[in-house]
Amino acid sequence: MGYASKRFSVIILSVFVSGLSQGISVPLIAIILEEMGVSSTANGLHAIALYLGIMLASPFMEKPLHWLGYRKMIVIGGTTVMMSFLLFPAWHSLAFWFVLRMFIGIGDQFLHFSAQTWLTDFSTQSTRGRSLSLYGLSYTVGFAIGPLLVSFVQVDIYLPFLISAGLSLLAWVPVLFLRDEFPERHTEKLTFTSTFIKLKVLLRYAWLFFLPSFLFGYIEASLNNNFPVFALRESFEISWISIILTSFAIGTIVTQYPLGVLSDRYGRRKMLELLSVLGAISFFFAGRNPDEPLYLLLSIFLAGACIGSFYSLGIAFMADAVPRSYLPAGNLLVGIAYSVGSISGPFLGGIAIERLPAENFFYLFTGLLLFAFVCFVLFGKYKPAALYR
Repeated sequence: MGYASKRFSVIILSVFVSGLSQGISVPLIAIILEEMGVSSTANGLHAIALYLGIMLASPFMEKPLHWLGYRKMIVIGGTTVMMSFLLFPAWHSLAFWFVLRMFIGIGDQFLHFSAQTWLTDFSTQSTRGRSLSLYGLSYTVGFAIGPLLVSFVQVDIYLPFLISAGLSLLAWVPVLFLRDEFPERHTEKLTFTSTFIKLKVLLRYAWLFFLPSFLFGYIEASLNNNFPVFALRESFEISWISIILTSFAIGTIVTQYPLGVLSDRYGRRKMLELLSVLGAISFFFAGRNPDEPLYLLLSIFLAGACIGSFYSLGIAFMADAVPRSYLPAGNLLVGIAYSVGSISGPFLGGIAIERLPAENFFYLFTGLLLFAFVCFVLFGKYKPAALYR
């Protein structure tokens, strides 16, 4: 195996283990808090800590990346996540666990930001789609497998935390054997101020390239957090709720790599336009019969097959359009957009369930995806010339 293949395999492994750890921790902590008698509202707010950690850390990532390089950043991220998991048994406190979840978000952002930027840096435009699709696929598969390990809580309440810590160790140790590599940058001195200036310029001239990650975060988080409430009010059995939510992840897994390959051949913009329309149609049909489990199962599966690649396609879409010196800042905004979507999705979805007819929960997704389709058609053909000055 050549060095390039080894490097790619190690990065994919670290992302897979990150997804696996998150797949364990999210339902595990929710179950423990429920058994402690914590209200569902407080339980949901507690989960926001992960995304707050990502958002708080994101603006300060570029300078350390240039200083430390990709390899050390991944190691720092993996170590932070590992130590956070090991500390959960130390103190049974909501506030303490909230802080630990924030540190898990910070560690994950170190790892994913470095991995994303590294992949986009060494991949070419003709292979970027398939490379990032494998990146997204590895995380999704890990996240899907993770909940299966939550059952170890029946042996000991803290055993899953120890397993997660061990998996995090597994994620970053192989990275130690890779070479130190650093991102390209302009000749000007890199400061936190220059990072904020880049973020501002990207938001002004390249906002479209962060729309896919926002939409994926919004839809994924809203489905995972709001759909169970919606389904229970429609008198669904709990087993159906789990199966329907799993179908979204399965749809993502099935199409992630093929769509990445197709995007290399036909272009990221065309694929995003097509997938936006197909995803909108899938959610529209879900809203037509929201009280039929089998109907929803098929609709949500098809929606996952279309929308599940938005995050990785969005990264590739951005990397195709911006200069290499803007890739670190661009990857920061991808993570921030995903976090904003993940926080706002459950909030707005909850309002839709409370105040609107049931089918509007799905029609809201349809409207957002049609809006995205219009944006891709109108603005997707142009590279942000201001970034190349």
